[in-house]
Amino acid sequence: MFNKKAKPYTELLGKTNRIVEGTVIKGDIISEADFRLDGELIGSFQSTGKLVIGPSGIIMGDIICNNADIEGKVNGNIQVTEILNVKSKASIHGEVTVGKLSVEPGADFSASCIMKTNIKNLILSDGQETKQTKTS
Repeated sequence: MFNKKAKPYTELLGKTNRIVEGTVIKGDIISEADFRLDGELIGSFQSTGKLVIGPSGIIMGDIICNNADIEGKVNGNIQVTEILNVKSKASIHGEVTVGKLSVEPGADFSASCIMKTNIKNLILSDGQETKQTKTS
């Protein structure tokens, strides 16, 4: 009677979650849709969409997503399946694994970086993560 079916990703296109400046979240965020962060997250972030961290955005924790544009600060490990765009005002400290990387001049990119052409993340139902990688 109240059985709701999971929405396919195509229904989430054009819909973006947003955390505004001045908001602090302590905990983990898991989202299927795109996400814009202008506030502060103390915890991990995981999405099958795109993450945009605005100039006032801060993440103190790990990130796993398909695409990311970072203009704020990140202190943690980042795993981006496709493209990571690091803007000129960004500050990144940690370990980064990406498919493709773009860093604008002026960015503080103090991270070790591994580039892999095809990364597939399988998140198991119990929360454990496994990686299947194909390098070229």
